[in-house]
Amino acid sequence: MSTMNISLPDYLKSFVDEQVAGRGYGTSSEYIRELIRRDQDRLTLRSLLLDGASSAQTAPADADYFTALRDRARGRQSK
Repeated sequence: MSTMNISLPDYLKSFVDEQVAGRGYGTSSEYIRELIRRDQDRLTLRSLLLDGASSAQTAPADADYFTALRDRARGRQSK
């Protein structure tokens, strides 16, 4: 694992320390890693949403669509 040193103003360091103490993180590094993972997830979701928005339209995802999808997932043929 690599090491990265960051400088924070006092008010941000205090905030990080409060989050570590109050939310069950063992170290400030664990808290920062969690923030980075969440940001990666957010960027992935944004990319998927943009891909979906720019894709060709299909049939609407209505109640019948989800019923058929559940049936397929359960291994049954839809009616």
